[in-house]
Amino acid sequence: MTPSPFLPPTSSLTTSPSGAASPSGAASSSPEDESLALARAIAAAAEDRKGANIVILQVGDVSYLADYFVLITGFSTVQVRAITRSIEVALEDGWQRRPLRVEGQMEGNWVLMDYGEVIVHIFLPEAREFYDLEAFWGHAKAVR
Repeated sequence: MTPSPFLPPTSSLTTSPSGAASPSGAASSSPEDESLALARAIAAAAEDRKGANIVILQVGDVSYLADYFVLITGFSTVQVRAITRSIEVALEDGWQRRPLRVEGQMEGNWVLMDYGEVIVHIFLPEAREFYDLEAFWGHAKAVR
């Protein structure tokens, strides 16, 4: 397994048998660190299903909605649903977390997954270009 660019090479994250990142010392990490680790685990799960153009935006300083947005492109409705399922499984297995709400699964052109401190947007290319959340949230910091 190759290292993911979404997981920092630190000892504060461990990888579960399913490959999902999870905090190893939750008591010693700040809530922001845990939110970022969650966002990175989501990005890694999306990458496992060949999600493209994955962007993590730190929106907590400019919005009360969440700490981070994770934006992902899938190239078919089947792939968008597969990415959604991959994220659900990785977070259930590695983090014991289920989304608070999932919207758009039936249509499959834009799926929104709400994990509280992290909101995931999985788009078909046309929907991502049309809604252009990167421009709308352009004042938010992109996380490497």
